[in-house]
Amino acid sequence: MKARVKWVEGMSFLGETESSHAVLMDGSPDIGGRNLGPRPMEMLLLGLGGCSSIDVMMILQKSRQAVADCYVEIAAERAPTDPKVFTKIHLHFVVKGSQLKADTVERAIKLSAEKYCSASIMLGKTAEISHDFEIVEA
Repeated sequence: MKARVKWVEGMSFLGETESSHAVLMDGSPDIGGRNLGPRPMEMLLLGLGGCSSIDVMMILQKSRQAVADCYVEIAAERAPTDPKVFTKIHLHFVVKGSQLKADTVERAIKLSAEKYCSASIMLGKTAEISHDFEIVEA
């Protein structure tokens, strides 16, 4: 896997992926950014949420769960001093659907966290990662 990050101007950078997708990242105004895109550390959280969500949905679909919607809200804390790594990350999944089984949703999240999501497993080396979920009948 390869990627490229190119400086645009100020503290704005264009990230380009091997799969031909691009995203603009920018620093905060206090370091010279213009708030034109997500911060790189925010991108890490989005990557974690995306990686875990893909796993959860694949497992739920294979388990024949009637999912109508799924999203994850992520809250994180960082160390107060450089390099300011994530120290705590919490993922709250909201799964909407018809007659969803709580044990199946819980199992999907656990499998993602412990076996399949490489982003979660990597970030878990420095951060305490926790999960919970709610099911909404749709």
